[in-house]
Amino acid sequence: MASNPSSSAAPPFRARLLAPWHWPTWLGIGLLWLLAMLPMRWSLAFGAGLGALLGRCIRSRRHVVDVNLRLCFPSLDDATRAELRRAHFRAVGAGAIEAGLAWFASDRRLAPRFAVEGREHLDAALASGKGLLLLTGHFTTLEIGARVLCTTAQLPFHAMYRPYANPVMDFCMHRWRERRAQLPALPREDLRRLVRSLRDGRAIWYAPDQTLDEKLSVFAPFFGVPTLTLTATSRLAQMGRAGVLPYFPRYEQGRWIVRFLPMLTDFPGTDEHADAARINQVIEQGIALALPQYFWLHRRFKKQPPGLPRPY
Repeated sequence: MASNPSSSAAPPFRARLLAPWHWPTWLGIGLLWLLAMLPMRWSLAFGAGLGALLGRCIRSRRHVVDVNLRLCFPSLDDATRAELRRAHFRAVGAGAIEAGLAWFASDRRLAPRFAVEGREHLDAALASGKGLLLLTGHFTTLEIGARVLCTTAQLPFHAMYRPYANPVMDFCMHRWRERRAQLPALPREDLRRLVRSLRDGRAIWYAPDQTLDEKLSVFAPFFGVPTLTLTATSRLAQMGRAGVLPYFPRYEQGRWIVRFLPMLTDFPGTDEHADAARINQVIEQGIALALPQYFWLHRRFKKQPPGLPRPY
């Protein structure tokens, strides 16, 4: 796979980032660094405990999680869904610590806890010579899962991004992610650069499960629920002459594991609705690997077809 990087998209450092109103953000980053330096067992337990506390205190987000779980898993009884909700908030809290580890911890410290499953699917995708859309979803292990891609799978990639409203976080996130991914981040609106990178044989991290742009989406089933789903996956794959390689991260028994699934065949097809439904089915497979670690906090079903009630 080609590895010539494009120029960095990271915003430059400016003195105004040190203004007093940004000090709370810098303090938060410093605290996260400190937690990441502690023994992992301690810091992850602290994060999980903090997540559990937030789950009890933030009623509005607890409601979102309850609605999502009820829609996606109607056969589960209330007690089982409640336990899944509690496990999710613990995973969210631990995920904040995992992000700090992904950004600040050394390879020597992390590599023994990383593992890759389905490496044969990655090898087959690389042997195809195509650029790759690394298809995944938004999981609490998102940041550290991407670190596994680079450290253990040895797969450099472009991250897709949109700017953060907080300029300190925008400055830092670009640098953390570019240092980890070994290639510059690409703006999701810059179709020309995305397509060029794919045609040049590079890999692009791609999670299409949190966009609610009605102009670029169709309603497709997600766990049986009509869900606004991006059609851009098909267009990017076609225009970039790229393969679509699903991967999904999870935390299990003290290790962070990335599982690759086979590269999609006969994709894209001739029907964008069918393609969108297929992408949702693949993401469902990934969620089944780590159910509590999917971002159930997100209002995935906020948009509904005309005539259907708004679930939240």
